[in-house]
Amino acid sequence: PREPGEAAAFARRIDPAREPGLSPEQRRLMAQVESAQRQRALQRRLRGRNKLLALGIGAVVFGIYGYTFYSVSQERFLDELEQEAEGARARA
Repeated sequence: PREPGEAAAFARRIDPAREPGLSPEQRRLMAQVESAQRQRALQRRLRGRNKLLALGIGAVVFGIYGYTFYSVSQERFLDELEQEAEGARARA
């Protein structure tokens, strides 16, 4: 029986520098594997941030695009021209 808080033997984290019986080659290999795992975790995190950034930029672009179409719509433009033409006719 284990004491509360004690990790199982298979889950115990070891320090390769202090672990007896490991050759220098095994220690180097462990360091390489740990470095590769850290790189993969960093890439995953950056990929998620990049997706959020792309969605944010896309939302801004589509917002500007939609606002431009809304503010410079063809109907409003023609209405303004008609009002100017009516004003010119009334003055003439």
